[in-house]
Amino acid sequence: WICHDWSDEHCLKFLKNCYEALPDNGKVIVAECILPVAPDTSLATKGVVHIDVIMLAHNPGGKERTQKEFEDLAKGAGFKGFKVHCSAFNTYIMEFLKKV
Repeated sequence: WICHDWSDEHCLKFLKNCYEALPDNGKVIVAECILPVAPDTSLATKGVVHIDVIMLAHNPGGKERTQKEFEDLAKGAGFKGFKVHCSAFNTYIMEFLKKV
């Protein structure tokens, strides 16, 4: 849970640093909540929205993101591949791949 503490601008900055430091076959593994595109009344969605409000109040620029927003961050930092592998307890495991 690092990206949700930061604005898109700050996330791009540290993700670009990660990209440059990785070997050609490297990847960054990200564990974060993912906001649904269309809100619903499920307990999982309520939990993620609650965390999003906390980020808004405590971390200027911090926020929860949709899967598309995470993919955009990965591509914006130079990563060629993006994959969501699994989730547990509202935390999703994503890979940002330097090469596909």
